[in-house]
Amino acid sequence: MSSAFISLSSLCTDRGWTCCPKGWKRFQRSCYFLSQDRMSWTESEQNCTGMGSQLVVINSRAEQVRIKQSPKRENFYIGLFAEKVGQWQWVDKTPYDVSAAFWRQGEPSNMTDENATVMHVPAEPPYNWNDVKSNTNHHRICEAAAVTV
Repeated sequence: MSSAFISLSSLCTDRGWTCCPKGWKRFQRSCYFLSQDRMSWTESEQNCTGMGSQLVVINSRAEQVRIKQSPKRENFYIGLFAEKVGQWQWVDKTPYDVSAAFWRQGEPSNMTDENATVMHVPAEPPYNWNDVKSNTNHHRICEAAAVTV
């Protein structure tokens, strides 16, 4: 009984309980869904939106390091894309800051047809982003705000 209380109380904040949907992982004030299936970047974005979320927007090194802790060795779409070669932007319109990006060495290659971003999990932290063709099928990471009740 006391171990159940301890594990439940770890979710409690000074404002209440911080909750995520079943199967999602919480970090700070966000919930993350790492998909089991694969789809294109556009389909991934639509799938996340359909669940009331968006492809993940990485706002800090701590978030980058925490999210990439997955036992799977796969590529996951994130919410960074380029409408024009080399002009990267986040799905939520957060300004792209190259000094707060986590590209693998030699990336982004900015090839004409590589306009989407994947996070390779697990890779050496925290630099594991790669620009890829958006029509290739990869897993996705969706992000939604955690609910405090």
